[in-house]
Amino acid sequence: MRQTINGADFRRLMISAAASIEINKQKLNELNVFPVPDGDTGTNMSMTINAAASDLRKAEDPSLEKAADIAAKAMLRGARGNSGVILSLLLRGISRKLKGAAVCDGVLWANALQEGVDAAYKAVMKPAEGTILTVARLAAAKALDAAEENNYFEFVHEAAIEEAKVALANTVNQNPVLKKAGVVDAGGKGWLVALEAMLCALRGEDVVAPEGGVQETSDQADFSDFDTEDITFTYCTEFIISRENDKDPEKLRQFLSGLGDSLVLVDDDEIIKVHVHTNDPGKAMHEAIDYGSFVTVKIENMRLQHTEKVMSEAEKAPKIAQPEKPLGVVSVCAGDGLADVFMNLGVDGIISGGQTMNPSTQDILEAVNKVPAETIFVLPNNKNIIMAAQQVNALTPKNVVVISSKTVPQGVTAMLNFNPEGTVEENIEAMAEALDTVETMQITYAARNSDFDGHDIHEGDYLAIDGKGLFGTSRDIKVLLKALAEKVRNSGKEYITIYYGADIQEKHAQKAADLFADICPSADVNLLRGGQPVYYYLISAE
Repeated sequence: MRQTINGADFRRLMISAAASIEINKQKLNELNVFPVPDGDTGTNMSMTINAAASDLRKAEDPSLEKAADIAAKAMLRGARGNSGVILSLLLRGISRKLKGAAVCDGVLWANALQEGVDAAYKAVMKPAEGTILTVARLAAAKALDAAEENNYFEFVHEAAIEEAKVALANTVNQNPVLKKAGVVDAGGKGWLVALEAMLCALRGEDVVAPEGGVQETSDQADFSDFDTEDITFTYCTEFIISRENDKDPEKLRQFLSGLGDSLVLVDDDEIIKVHVHTNDPGKAMHEAIDYGSFVTVKIENMRLQHTEKVMSEAEKAPKIAQPEKPLGVVSVCAGDGLADVFMNLGVDGIISGGQTMNPSTQDILEAVNKVPAETIFVLPNNKNIIMAAQQVNALTPKNVVVISSKTVPQGVTAMLNFNPEGTVEENIEAMAEALDTVETMQITYAARNSDFDGHDIHEGDYLAIDGKGLFGTSRDIKVLLKALAEKVRNSGKEYITIYYGADIQEKHAQKAADLFADICPSADVNLLRGGQPVYYYLISAE
């Protein structure tokens, strides 16, 4: 039984975990039935952890601290979807705990697992039980107990795995949707797959990545916990402090969270970087001076031009477009038709992605850096992309504001309310308020058999989704179109836009538009080619 691991061991454990998640990603996707059975958790987790595996393969004989640092930074940039972001946070916490250690025994590993859980729970605003967070938390708690009994790494890791299995099995009882579908949580299963693959590598039975390798991603980034919703404070305040003492930056974070909104605090061995919206920047700086001397300071009324980042990896950073205007916008969407819609509305850059292919933080960062503006608004247009987008602000000298659009129609409506001549604050208010004025309906298909919210769903069924979740299912798409049209008519909506997908011919789409026009005679019905995959129709009603 192995007592400790070193950097080379950690490298093998992570590569093995990445390979196993890659192999099992479709099984994880099929478990992901919440809120509808069109999941992508396995894909997101695979692309996130394989970002770490890719960079670790390039590292020759890394120390334990270096290997953990490489993995954590690569995963943050490669994080896709909420499951991927949470996975990256677990590794960030582990990396922090392993800092300065040459080897890792059972006690250190148990504490590292717990540090990962703490990092993940801190970042998630409203943690839900019956998820990857639950599985990771209970596994770490068991590891801490096991470490008191036996300080061998392998013993502690085995204990964590056994508890993760029990916790995972119980997720079906903690989430009503999982219980109805009769499946366990996909993210929790992914974490268990990773832990088990690590144990295999520890015993010399490394899981081998599938042929063709894995996607390459760029490395190194710092984490930020940034909530951009409901920004109401006047002054956008940013400063960088050189770390000159051992004071815990978490105390500064707690102070600033009570002083303002839209808080970002990033810390490493050399600096603390703060970005906060507040009505009293003087108080923020007075508190911060106790942690070290100011390197840069910038205060503006929501028109902040960020100072250049002081990071050890600065020379590796991509080229950043110099500001030529105050405001810019980038939008996430899939389909050339939808891309044309956003570009015609004034979007500066398109990030390809959607329900089954979430862009990473790195993808969004690169798009942001190409826009020659001081402040960049990001439209995720998918709830699973919002969390990854919110991390970009800490990785660029540009000021990044994420408008939490959860659908493409919400993103379109936000752009219709965007004023390139307005202030940042005015646009945040107008675009955020516009999100609630549009109702989004979508028609897709079921990826697996499931029982959801009283609906008996079979693989291949057409699924109609509205803002509240699953609206209905049918083997006949016309039945769903008619039901959605009647819903729109009864709600009194006046403007209807139908975006038809890549798998729908124009003549069939026109019939769908005609159906809406017949059922909703008082509404203005527009038909546009979206070209989006997966979703046959995206329907916007205002």
